[in-house]
Amino acid sequence: MHPRFRITALAAAAALGFAAALPAAAQSFPDKPITFVVPFAAGTATDQIARALANGVTAETKQPVVIDNRAGASGFIASQQVAKAAPDGYTVLITTNTTHAANEHLYKKLPYDPVKDFSPVTALGKGGQIMVVNPAFPAKTVGEFIAAAKKEPGKYSFGSGSSSSRMAGELLQQMADIKLLHVPYKSNTLGVTDLLGGQIDTMITDTATGLPQVKAGKLRALGMSSAKRSPLAPDVPTIAEAGVPGYEMGYWFAAYAPAKTPPTLVQRLHDLLAKAAKSDAARTAFYEPTGTEVFTTSPEELAKFQAAESQKWGRIVKAAGIQAE
Repeated sequence: MHPRFRITALAAAAALGFAAALPAAAQSFPDKPITFVVPFAAGTATDQIARALANGVTAETKQPVVIDNRAGASGFIASQQVAKAAPDGYTVLITTNTTHAANEHLYKKLPYDPVKDFSPVTALGKGGQIMVVNPAFPAKTVGEFIAAAKKEPGKYSFGSGSSSSRMAGELLQQMADIKLLHVPYKSNTLGVTDLLGGQIDTMITDTATGLPQVKAGKLRALGMSSAKRSPLAPDVPTIAEAGVPGYEMGYWFAAYAPAKTPPTLVQRLHDLLAKAAKSDAARTAFYEPTGTEVFTTSPEELAKFQAAESQKWGRIVKAAGIQAE
């Protein structure tokens, strides 16, 4: 064999051997604890889904999963942490549309790039939100709330601890032609705490945070932000049918690894998380109690979904007249 062809053949064989070794290495992954970084506080919906999925991954791999809550700054802190982490599959961002679709339209400068700094793994779920008020608030329906807000523009406040929550309130103002005072929080749970105490008047928050308070009689539900009524609260009308035709605003969860994570490790993480999401344990622990739909994708599908969602959120922000901070 000519020396040049011999070298080429050896190089090809080495490349094939390396390629064959990668899946094997991925199959042995993980051999130490994985960290799920969550951009929101303990008790939030994102925290709850992360913990439910962590249990599934641990059951499958026999390796612990550490939940690292890095709340604050609209997900900046958590996103930066994962973006700068080693691309070895052991650090995963369990996040929402806040960090990967909304923030780039709400802030002039981000300390991370929602596309370039991450490797998409899989979507994890999606759902609607619930509009709640303190029981002392006189309005018992969405229509009555809108009437009160129109009578005294700017008097009433709405809280938000996530981009989904904020955009839901902004979209309500836009479509119902009302003016509310926005009060931002680091998480929806903190906003609900002030709502319970009467410091703010309303929130449109994730069902995982708001619905338990409604069932306990501590908050009053006015409407659901989804296109259809929630099976968890069938007596609560959608905001669209309760007085704002066409209104719809939801949320989604997804998992991302740092950029340049090897594709085989990304696929391994995808398989572990998708299996955990579809497990009976996760359905019982998170999806069914919160009314969240199981929604998984391939890494490529998540990238396309994220791009489409970013465009949609950009249109909403512009239509709502929100100036980037």
